[in-house]
Amino acid sequence: MPTKLETFIKSQLKTDLPDIRPGDTILVSQKIREGDKERIQDFEGLVIARKHGKEAGATITVRKVILGIGVERIFPLCSPTIKKVEILKRGRVRRAKLYYLRKAKGKKAKLKRKEFTQVMSEKIPIGEKTEGAGNK
Repeated sequence: MPTKLETFIKSQLKTDLPDIRPGDTILVSQKIREGDKERIQDFEGLVIARKHGKEAGATITVRKVILGIGVERIFPLCSPTIKKVEILKRGRVRRAKLYYLRKAKGKKAKLKRKEFTQVMSEKIPIGEKTEGAGNK
């Protein structure tokens, strides 16, 4: 029998999040409250760490360089202030935590790209023939 705490945590989990991994370049849209006004602020950067897996306290650390200065922000993924998370590029990495990028400069700070395509299915009508399908 689930406790009240477990049912509350389950209700707070987000299900529409993409599969975010270290090495991804992402765009995080966060709701910011200034006084009585609200606005959406975007932060685009490289994911250098993901912690706490798929639980309610899961966080990602996103890093970007602005005018030669590295800026890192930690975003709780299940926070109600996070409106949208988009994956822009996917990098090829062999580590779970990319903290070495804090000291790397120039070419060493770049990651190799991994082919990333969002699944889009093309529907071909049933009576049409496709090119290269053995047509003579």
